[in-house]
Amino acid sequence: MLHFQYDSLVNAPLETVWQFHERSDILQLLTPPWQPVKVVRREGGLGIGAITEFLILLGPIPIRWLAVHTECDRPYLFTDEQQKGPMESWVHRHQFSTEQGQTRLRDVITFAIPGGWLVEQCLGWWVKQRLEDMFRYRHQVTKQECER
Repeated sequence: MLHFQYDSLVNAPLETVWQFHERSDILQLLTPPWQPVKVVRREGGLGIGAITEFLILLGPIPIRWLAVHTECDRPYLFTDEQQKGPMESWVHRHQFSTEQGQTRLRDVITFAIPGGWLVEQCLGWWVKQRLEDMFRYRHQVTKQECER
């Protein structure tokens, strides 16, 4: 299993940052423009049982990614888990907390790459770098939108 974490402080109240994540267009806003990802559907908001489906183009090959929300504690966290997709496993916790009048936004991901330990050793650094790029973008957009 591999682990990734990205944190930032947003100069906005906790409720504002949570409500931003509840927007119906949140996935379109937070998907970096350079990623070959299409949002297919989002149902159920952030609550348990909510569904998110993406189509990811890995070169010419379309890969369906389906995630289901398995945990929700408004306005502190929600968790989504891959049900179908490119990873062997994927659990993503979105955490929100108050810190010195601001909101700490933390994304914590535990994942496994198909192919086992050797593949993770070879590709894990590359996946983590792509995640770093993506979450830097996501947190920047969140800050811009919530700090207005």
